[in-house]
Amino acid sequence: MIMYFPNMIMYYPTVPLQKMDKVLVLLNCFPSLHVPHHLPSSPPISSTSPSPPSPTRRALSLSIISLSTALFSIPTFSCPAASSATSITDFLDLPNSGGVKALDLRIGSGPVPDEGDQVAIHYYGRLAAKQGWRFDSTYDHKDSAGEPVPFVFTLGSGKVIAGIETAVRSMKVGGVRRVIIPPSQGYQNTTQEPLPPNFFDRQRLFTTIFNPTRLANGEGSTLGTLIFDIELVSLRNQ
Repeated sequence: MIMYFPNMIMYYPTVPLQKMDKVLVLLNCFPSLHVPHHLPSSPPISSTSPSPPSPTRRALSLSIISLSTALFSIPTFSCPAASSATSITDFLDLPNSGGVKALDLRIGSGPVPDEGDQVAIHYYGRLAAKQGWRFDSTYDHKDSAGEPVPFVFTLGSGKVIAGIETAVRSMKVGGVRRVIIPPSQGYQNTTQEPLPPNFFDRQRLFTTIFNPTRLANGEGSTLGTLIFDIELVSLRNQ
C-alpha cells in the first residue's frame, strides 16, 4: 500500500519533470489516494543550522526515498485510465461534437458501436471546477463477487450526457479514451446519467454545476466542464 505523508514532502529528492509525470500517472491509477498538485523542486532553506534528524524521521525519510526510487524503476503501467502524462495540446476536437476534446489512451481492436446498440463502459468521472475532483467511478461499483460493474446504456437514447455518447460513437471495443466535455455537452439537468450512486456526491456535483450565484457571475462556461476516462468494454447490437 502506497502512503503519502504531506508533512514529510521536504524529504523527497529533487525530481526531474519527466519522472514527476510518471509518479503522477501511477498515482492516478489509485484515485482514492491524495495526489499533491505539485512537489517542491528543492527542500526548504533554513536560516539556522538544521538539527540532526531523529531516528524516526530519518527512517521515514529513507522509506520515502526508497519508494520514489521504486516508482521510477517501473517500466510500464497497466492502469486503463491513464497510460501517460498528457497536456491539453494532445487532445483533438471530435467532429460535430459541440466542442468535446478527446485523447485515445488505448486503441481498441473490437467493433465500433452503431446507434441503438447497448454499450457497456467503465469510467472515471472528474469535475474540472473542483480541481479534478473524482465524483464517480464504475471501478468502485462492485457486484456480489467483488468485480467492478460497468455502466450500460443504449447509444442514442438521450438519457446519457451528450459528451459521453459522442465519445463512445467513434471508439472500438477495448479502447480507452480521455475526453474533456464542455458544459453544453455535459449535465443539463439532475436526471441525466451517469449519476453518482452516493447521495452526497450527487449533491456536491450538481450544487457546483448549477450554482445560481456563480452562474449569475458568468461562470457557466467553466462550472460544468467534465473530464471522463472511458473504457468501452462491450456492445450488443439491438
